[in-house]
Amino acid sequence: MHALARIAATTALSLLAALPAFAQDKLKVAVGQRGVWENAVSELGQDAGIFKKHGLQLEVLYTQGGGETQQAVISGSVDIGIGVGTHGVMGAYSKGAPVRILGATMRGYYELWYVPANSPIKTMKDAEGKTIAYSTTGSSTQIMTIAFGKHFGVNLKPTPTGSPPSTFTQAMSGQVDIGWTAPPLMIDALEAGRIRILAKGDEVPEFRNQPVRVILANAIALQKNKDAMTRYMAAYRETIDWLWSSPDAVKAYAKWANVSEAIAIRTRDEFVQKDRANPDKIDGIAEMNADAVQFKFIPAPLTKEQLSELVQLQPAQK
Repeated sequence: MHALARIAATTALSLLAALPAFAQDKLKVAVGQRGVWENAVSELGQDAGIFKKHGLQLEVLYTQGGGETQQAVISGSVDIGIGVGTHGVMGAYSKGAPVRILGATMRGYYELWYVPANSPIKTMKDAEGKTIAYSTTGSSTQIMTIAFGKHFGVNLKPTPTGSPPSTFTQAMSGQVDIGWTAPPLMIDALEAGRIRILAKGDEVPEFRNQPVRVILANAIALQKNKDAMTRYMAAYRETIDWLWSSPDAVKAYAKWANVSEAIAIRTRDEFVQKDRANPDKIDGIAEMNADAVQFKFIPAPLTKEQLSELVQLQPAQK
């Protein structure tokens, strides 16, 4: 009897070993501007095992900006989009696009607009009639180029130039007068004196405390797999904590962004403070609703009911 029991136990263990591991939920995530700190969460969090701990496997794809990311979410080719301009999201939602906001990726603008060091443009007041770069149509950087014109009282010519590296090439070759970047990208050129900062996003005061970019979900994917989306947000919050506390996170980010650890630390501490990246700070939507009308993203303010449907924060897991 003991021998039969041992055989049965051995057989059972063999069968268990042959079974496939429990499959994790898979989510496709589109991220604008690879290399930017706020856009590192999904890939670096996955590499650190944080998303796996929450039962998720991410397929991360990169775009040239928030406009492209938003289109990927709308089409359903991805489940989640990171760093999408809030005003553009409101515009898409008002036209019936299946989009929902899960949280914020950034409050206020930390992007920089610059000129080559030898440019005759010394301040934004000198930029009358000049071309100014933004990433893609519908992005948060497009909003800033429009806002700069109003704030500084000059007529600018907003021009889509794609990512910071491609914009840098166009700015240095004279194809566009004013370039844009998001730290840490092009900070080495700034430190080397090749470019001069002309304006910072935070110079337009009304945007400083607004959730200017968001975590966007496809509404159909959210409805079908809300639990996975909730776990994504839990892992996102945990990754944010890790990025601002662990020396390993700085090393991982520097390698991912192909910058020095010193620039990585400067980016985190000088430009992208942790509080600004809090996904749950979504205050300021009402003001952005009015701005979206002013900047002609929507014909009329979204109603309270529409905003309630659009913004669907996923609660932290207990």
